Amino acid sequence: MGYLALPEFWEAGLERNDLYLQDETVSDFIQRLDLPLSDTHILLRALTHRSYVNEHPEELEDNERLEFLGDAVLDFLVGAWLYNHFPEMAEGELTRMRSALVGTDQLADFARKVQLGAVMRLGRGECDSGGRERPALLCATFEALVGALYLDAGIPAVATFIDPLLQEASHNILVAHKEQDPKSMFQEWTQSLGLGAPLYKTITASGPDHNKVFEVEVWVGDKEYGRGQGPSKRVAAKAAARAALRTLGLD
Repeated sequence: MGYLALPEFWEAGLERNDLYLQDETVSDFIQRLDLPLSDTHILLRALTHRSYVNEHPEELEDNERLEFLGDAVLDFLVGAWLYNHFPEMAEGELTRMRSALVGTDQLADFARKVQLGAVMRLGRGECDSGGRERPALLCATFEALVGALYLDAGIPAVATFIDPLLQEASHNILVAHKEQDPKSMFQEWTQSLGLGAPLYKTITASGPDHNKVFEVEVWVGDKEYGRGQGPSKRVAAKAAARAALRTLGLD
């Protein structure tokens, strides 16, 4: 699978958001990633963040519906991929591996590998604030790309596209034991000591709707064990659990 090179148009002084306004450039993108896409319009939609639509009234739809679809497709395909590639792995381990492979950070890493950040259609404000490097936004765009590929070319095309990404990532996860969910690990520790289940408290939620930052604390009884931030309560809670494990020397 080929990776997208840095766009030559930067040297010509064109704006980044104009990258995919011409079919020829869209064709280059499809060719570079070796995608069996025939519908260039659906690819454009997959790359279009709602901040871009807000600044361009002529655009009819952002990529959020495709993101929803791509998320479901990835859940299924990654589960099937793991089932076939790890026949001796128990159900609990498969579940943790799938969670690691479809988590925000991992999907954002996939997006970086195919250089989606450089081609996302963002509003000027989102672009200027570092949106092209934001994990949540990279993750969402990758899911939208998967959704577009599924609609245009079907499940086999998506499976072919993600296979090399999953091969590398699953190896790295197994080596680093990243498949162990920090919330599950922390709860196992608290329960082993008879301390009961951890309680996750959302302390703050700041920023605009399209770029929320949540801060979560994890408590056991009357003691705070860790604090974390993230683009969602779920991600922030995981960060808090990971901080607790780090404090305990268990990470």
